[in-house]
Formats: sequence, C-alpha cells, structure tokens
Amino acid sequence: MKVMRIVANIEAPDITPARRFYQDILGLDVIMDHGWITTFGTERPMNVQLSIAREGGSGTPVPDFSIEVDDLDTAFEAMSAAGFPIEYGPADEPWGVRRFYVRDPLGKLVNILVHKN
Repeated sequence: MKVMRIVANIEAPDITPARRFYQDILGLDVIMDHGWITTFGTERPMNVQLSIAREGGSGTPVPDFSIEVDDLDTAFEAMSAAGFPIEYGPADEPWGVRRFYVRDPLGKLVNILVHKN
C-alpha cells in the first residue's frame, strides 16, 4: 500500500471567503466543486508530507498547515493588503526558510514559506 495523496478537510459554513484567500490571493485552482465541498489545488505534482509538531519553531504555535510559495514578499503584500491578520513574521528562520503566519478567513493558522537558496 502506498499513500497517493493527503487532503486537508476544513469545515466551513460558507466557502466564499476561502475562495478569496486560496484562489484569488494564493492562485490555487478550483479542481473540484460540488457546491457542498470545494477543493483547491494545482494540476502540478507536489510532494506528499504530513508534519507532526509540538511547536511551530522559534517559539511560535503549531500552524494548522503550511503552504510553500515561490515569492514570499508578494504573498505577504497580498495578504496584508487584503486585511488577513498576519500573526508572525516575515522572519528568516535558522533552518533555512523565510516565512510568515497568517490567519485564513476560517480561523486556520497558515504558515506561508519559501525555502531560502
């Protein structure tokens, strides 16, 4: 048996605010929409990962999930301009990432990061 995919399922009474955050700002595609469930993603293959943590690093809380982007500054500016609460960073971390925490419209703490070269 092999794990083929991991999907995060987040309960929300209204999917509309999630579209603004995940589709409009982060640029994810809607790859499935049945009205009662909408899945955001990309057709490009991604690594499957599941992290278990007792803290978020640098004394931060454990985020609900992490999203790696190719341009952290653009993501930060877009989230800030849209009024989503930035709760940490941007910060250069000693383990080689630059990141910030933002609260999505469903209350989830999202770690937005880029690996430093």
